[in-house]
Amino acid sequence: MFGSIRTRLTFTHLAVIVVAMGLSGLLLLSLLEGYFEEAMEDSLIAQARITTQALIPGAVVEGPSIDASAAAYNTVQQQVVSNLSLQTNNVAPPDSENPLGELTLNNLTDATLQLSTQLDTRIRLVDSEGFVLVDSQQESQGEDLSKEPLVRQALAGQYASPTVLPGDAREMQIAMPVLVGDRLVGAVYLSESLKDVSAVMRDLRLRWLLATVIALGFSGVVGLLLSGAISRPVRRLTTAAGAVAEGELDQLVPVETRDELGRLSEAFNEMTARLRAARQMQIDFVANVSHELRTPLTAVKGLVETLRDGAVDDVEVRDRFLETVEDETDRLIRLVNDLLILSRADSEALNLHCAPVDLADLAQATIKRLSPLAEEGDIALRVRAASSLPAALADADRLEQVFLNLLDNAIKYSRPGGTVTVEVQEMPNSMVQVRIRDEGIGIPAKALPGIGERFYRADRARSRAEGGSGLGLAIARALVEAHGGCLWVESQEGCGTTVGFQISAA
Repeated sequence: MFGSIRTRLTFTHLAVIVVAMGLSGLLLLSLLEGYFEEAMEDSLIAQARITTQALIPGAVVEGPSIDASAAAYNTVQQQVVSNLSLQTNNVAPPDSENPLGELTLNNLTDATLQLSTQLDTRIRLVDSEGFVLVDSQQESQGEDLSKEPLVRQALAGQYASPTVLPGDAREMQIAMPVLVGDRLVGAVYLSESLKDVSAVMRDLRLRWLLATVIALGFSGVVGLLLSGAISRPVRRLTTAAGAVAEGELDQLVPVETRDELGRLSEAFNEMTARLRAARQMQIDFVANVSHELRTPLTAVKGLVETLRDGAVDDVEVRDRFLETVEDETDRLIRLVNDLLILSRADSEALNLHCAPVDLADLAQATIKRLSPLAEEGDIALRVRAASSLPAALADADRLEQVFLNLLDNAIKYSRPGGTVTVEVQEMPNSMVQVRIRDEGIGIPAKALPGIGERFYRADRARSRAEGGSGLGLAIARALVEAHGGCLWVESQEGCGTTVGFQISAA
């Protein structure tokens, strides 16, 4: 069930929504319920003080202070004061000895008390013994409440913090001591039903559950769309990768977005393009190697067969054939060595032994080795370098091979009487640059992009006749890049060619 990334993303999305809605709902509802109960407590305290002051002028109710600017206090004050009336008959005014006046159990029948309020609060005033003197609901006058925990605490001179009774008929009760001067004369005992608060909380819970269900439904749709948008490209990539693993390198996936998945699709397409290019290069490489090997091997085989058929008895023919066999063998050895160098370069196994090398001196030494070849073609070789040229950090043997390949090409493609110039100069980025410029036939513009590829020859007939395999520039480029440098070719047909490379200074 959870094996699909789309399913996991969808359920994870829903789980986050459920947890977020649950925690936020619980915190909000508990905060609201606490706020309502605190507001009710303030309301009861306000009613107690206002009622006591109306019944007993000069009396003080002990309890926590409340904010007189609060909305609950203002509402209670307006409604209690405007709806509270007290009528007494044959009742003496209160004094220090009898602060409750004649409102005692003994003459309760002689007094008429009317107390009304619109706040649905039951207010009971008890004397210092715990007997009810006044009941807003006219039900429990004379009842002994001294055993009530809240009343007992209030008669002890302490504010009885609110108590919420459990059950269906939830109500809040408080009791506060009543003082005249410093004398405790009784207590005021208030209770109010929490049915309105419960109804509001019940309605809020229902609305919260409804909002949660709606949010889950909406989130489920969004989660499915989002997970589908994520999993669809992944499935395409998985299918395409499986096809590539089977050898189908022509696989491409559409790039629909510019996000991470879009960049992954682009990287996959680029990878398959490189794989196709590498496979084509491998096919071309094998074909070229086979072609290059077949020519000398065929020649050697034909010469050997001719010698076996009797040509060996002719000393002049035998020597000429053996010389040709030796030349073809040398050609095969050079080809194999070139392929070995390229193979090591591809696998980064050239094992370079880098040390400070004076490139100007190395160029001079290479020119001396190639002087006989240059003299045959009437080609002049020159080196231009500054006297304060820094040394390069390189493998001298490998760089000598680079110089040999590049100078050999420059000599071969130069016109008689031309000049091949080697320029060595320091670059501002701690690099040393070498430029080998000839005055030869140049390279056609359409052939320039292929220069440096393995077995590539702009003039195939001439190169093969002179023994070239098309690997010289490829080897030079591989060796320069192995040193962390770069090689480039600039040419214009009929105006000569410049091959340059640069490597780091020591």
